[in-house]
Amino acid sequence: MVSLDKAVIAKIHRTKEFQILVDPDLALNFKKGKPGSIDNILAVRGIFNDARKGDHAPDSDLTKAFGTTDVVKIAEVILRDGELQLTTEQRRTMVEEKRKQLATLISRQAIDPKTRLPHPPQRIMNAMEQAKVSIDPFKSAEAQLEEILKKLEPIIPLRMERLQIAVHVPMESAGRASSIIRTIAQLKEEEWRGDGWYALLEIPAGMQGDIYAKINDLTHGKADVKVMEKR
Repeated sequence: MVSLDKAVIAKIHRTKEFQILVDPDLALNFKKGKPGSIDNILAVRGIFNDARKGDHAPDSDLTKAFGTTDVVKIAEVILRDGELQLTTEQRRTMVEEKRKQLATLISRQAIDPKTRLPHPPQRIMNAMEQAKVSIDPFKSAEAQLEEILKKLEPIIPLRMERLQIAVHVPMESAGRASSIIRTIAQLKEEEWRGDGWYALLEIPAGMQGDIYAKINDLTHGKADVKVMEKR
């Protein structure tokens, strides 16, 4: 069990604020979806209104907010759905990881309208630094994308161009290929015929090469792919 001086607060607001004291590393792992024992994560087995002051939440408030007074069950809810205080090093690491994810995402989904080519991730990261972009370590890259693109537009030319492509996959590869293609492209229309699977897909222009390569790999180069329109 972590010592109190190294513990951090996880909290949630349900009519009132409820807090727990937790091991920062184990709690962060749990927050990221890794399995872990709540008893090991808790620095103190208790639910507080103010953890630093040792102000325990009354059982009546716990029952009203969580439907139980079980510390482990309530702590699990707070860890899963609430806000976790990060150490300085944790925040720095998570922000940097999210910055790289965003740069990769933008590189794949946006293009330079002048060259019609994607920007390299490092160029995008440099632009984020220049634009003083603020990154939320807990929000997904996709959820932050639109706001960050607005801040980058004055720094580097960007356009979120999307393509519609028509794909025909021969029947011999259609079953497995169609199920995987659905996960990497937006399916607009589909039709099954005697000679295979026909689909209209929408994809980010910056990912065109990657998606073509994946389709070719799934079908051993036997798929027909045609660009229909740009959006």
